[in-house]
Amino acid sequence: MSRSQRLLDLIQLLRSYRFPVSGAELAERLGISLRTLYRDIATLQQQGANIEGEAGVGYMLRPGFMLPPLMFSEEELEALVLGMRWVAGRTDRQMAVAASSALSRIAAVLPQDLRDALDANALLVGPAAERMEDSVDVATLRQAIRSGHKVNIDYRDQNGQQSQRLIWPFALGYFDRVRVLVAWCEMRGDFRHFRTDRVLALTPLEERYPRRRQQLLAEWRRVTGVPVQAIHTADKN
Repeated sequence: MSRSQRLLDLIQLLRSYRFPVSGAELAERLGISLRTLYRDIATLQQQGANIEGEAGVGYMLRPGFMLPPLMFSEEELEALVLGMRWVAGRTDRQMAVAASSALSRIAAVLPQDLRDALDANALLVGPAAERMEDSVDVATLRQAIRSGHKVNIDYRDQNGQQSQRLIWPFALGYFDRVRVLVAWCEMRGDFRHFRTDRVLALTPLEERYPRRRQQLLAEWRRVTGVPVQAIHTADKN
């Protein structure tokens, strides 16, 4: 176990007690020696943790201490690296660049032992299946989702029928082969799913749609009952 992980576990353990707990009990719970425990407590106190007590009396963490924002456990770090690698290999170019940049920024401010663990991460993402290429810039759709703006699209459905839609985009699902835009369609007066490789053209509008994105997402989940894993199969527009 890395030292950063051990300090994190110690803080979490102290938070679970509402009364002073002996150093011996803490050391036993963490599987470390008393000497190591005393050293770790001193380190946390130097970092601002309000740990009261002393050897032979017991220790107690007073409320209010927050860990530095980038104190990850080893498994959390593995999950981050795996997720970033998936994004880099499965999404559009802008997202891939953003994922690599974010991972570099995280690595730059991690404690040395966690940085070493990140560099030595052995969780890999396998090769992607052949992916359908988009005709439009997916980054433009993401921006419309973030800002809550309406978008005009020209769309070709699975039967080859083309139509123009005025939509309120509020979610984007990423899959190995396709990406799926989830939106409210003004023409249909209902929620619809649009595969981005079938969007022939798009025009973002200045007009914002009248509802909050979180509300639309919650209602879509309630009304459609469509699992996120299956939305790419729903192309009934």
